[in-house]
Amino acid sequence: MRAEYDFSGGVRGKYAVQYNRGTNVVLLDPDVMAAFPDSKSVNGALRALLEVAKRARSTRKTA
Repeated sequence: MRAEYDFSGGVRGKYAVQYNRGTNVVLLDPDVMAAFPDSKSVNGALRALLEVAKRARSTRKTA
């Protein structure tokens, strides 16, 4: 460590709880990112896909 780094005022584990909760950051490939203008549209598309998958599962179980 360099001498100018001063951690004497630091608090150990200050963000540990937040870190342990995890994160939901997802990196999109550029071509996918170009198709969606914002996170709201990505979430909408994923919810629609989940609904289609759910219907497909329930159709398979009853057939």
